Amino acid sequence: MKLMLLAKPIVILTLTLSGTLLFILHSQPSPSSRRPDSMARSFVLWLHGLGDSGRANEPIKTLFTSPEFRDTIWSFPTAPANPVTCNYGSVMASWFDIHEIPVTVDSPKDESSVLKAVQSVHKIIDKEIAAGTNPNNVFVCGFSQGGALTLASVLLYPKTLGGGAVFSGWVPFNSSLIEQISPDAKRTPVLWSHGVDDRTVLFEAGQAGPPFLEKAGVSCEFKAYPGLGHSISSEELKYLESWIKTRLQSSS
Repeated sequence: MKLMLLAKPIVILTLTLSGTLLFILHSQPSPSSRRPDSMARSFVLWLHGLGDSGRANEPIKTLFTSPEFRDTIWSFPTAPANPVTCNYGSVMASWFDIHEIPVTVDSPKDESSVLKAVQSVHKIIDKEIAAGTNPNNVFVCGFSQGGALTLASVLLYPKTLGGGAVFSGWVPFNSSLIEQISPDAKRTPVLWSHGVDDRTVLFEAGQAGPPFLEKAGVSCEFKAYPGLGHSISSEELKYLESWIKTRLQSSS
């Protein structure tokens, strides 16, 4: 989390990963030169947090050093500039409106702006599938607000995707939207990672995800990280790499 102070005594919250990524990058081993057989084209879409940018998150792809990712196409879009209620209406990169920080289980949900953002994500996925990528090799991942949008996007997509990975996110809509989840979407697996010491999106908000998904009939693996605040650790990203690898479909 980064804090920006305005001239008025108001603190604007932006949920970014830049500092975390710089630290993780310095501790990574060099990539393997081995190339696996029958690699198929895959696609990873990464959705950033509030006030961040896609470009600032691009170093994430350099952490995926397994040869299975040699033919992976990465996309790091930047959210449009929108006024954000929890930041007193200040305009910043935001996928949808957030009414309060910290985000709790009972925080208000702005479903209309979430659904508008979901449409934008679906257009990106549609374009990639039309270009020849198997939907089973499409993975949507996101941090914080981007994690919440990841969840909504994979649940409301009409096809089964390779998976959705939520980092420090929350459920951004009410249970009434479960009726809109198609049978194919219910087969998309979800990985949910959350820091126990998160004070921005409370751990309880993350814990509410698996029961919601179970009610919807969606498979979810939840991983808690003691001592981790509102950030992403190298351990989380390493596990994400292996999680995606086990779900990649070969070209044969």
